[in-house]
Amino acid sequence: MKKAYFLVLFVAISLVAAKAQNIQLHYDFGESRKLATATIEMFKPDKYGSTFFFVDMDFGGTNGTPVADFVGERTNNMNLAYFEIARGFKFWEAPIEMTVEYNGGFLRDASAGGYPLSTAYLAGPSYTMNSKDWSKVLTFKALYKQSVNVNNIEGFGYNNVQFTAVWVLNFFDNKFTATGFADWWTEKVPVNGAYIPGLNEETASSVFLTEPQFWYNFNKNFSLGSEIEISNNFALNKGWMVNPTVAAKYTF
Repeated sequence: MKKAYFLVLFVAISLVAAKAQNIQLHYDFGESRKLATATIEMFKPDKYGSTFFFVDMDFGGTNGTPVADFVGERTNNMNLAYFEIARGFKFWEAPIEMTVEYNGGFLRDASAGGYPLSTAYLAGPSYTMNSKDWSKVLTFKALYKQSVNVNNIEGFGYNNVQFTAVWVLNFFDNKFTATGFADWWTEKVPVNGAYIPGLNEETASSVFLTEPQFWYNFNKNFSLGSEIEISNNFALNKGWMVNPTVAAKYTF
């Protein structure tokens, strides 16, 4: 079953990569990370709205996750795959889009074999501001969020609201690019969820995550830069965390 899953995942990633806008390779210097992440990303506007997706694949680290004490031994395999896709629909002149989004993934755990990451479905309005050539884009979203109890954990799974900002900003004749997103949402965690280090005695009432990226573009295809993940109560970690990377990007 696991072999079939990874075969499907490999085929899906290969098909996505064929049409991706860029591919990134990051090395994460964060505490208990020390892993590589490959990212496939695309943003494409059209006359009916816009499409954005990314796929993250973690290699190495302690099973490729920030919850090192939970999953155990170190490995060089691909241990995490995470996917988000958002489609904005706009068939009218007003600058408001209606957005639908899916988030989900899979984590390999040396002790348990593997399990799906939290799956979420989101929908709501978004507002985009952009320059005429789309070199500068800023989008705000207010989304209804339905998280699914994929791991059969009592008390997990909830309805809520997520606020999101996404930006792509090019400067100095496209030599410098700043991109990223910021998410804020609330979620509940099982009070006795022993699988969550640092959170087994209480619930996390809110989660914040932002991942600004900064790129120097040597030409239209190749870039070097960094991503800084700044989070609060994110990915099973209590409190604030800052995880910087050094990265290379190839844009198609």
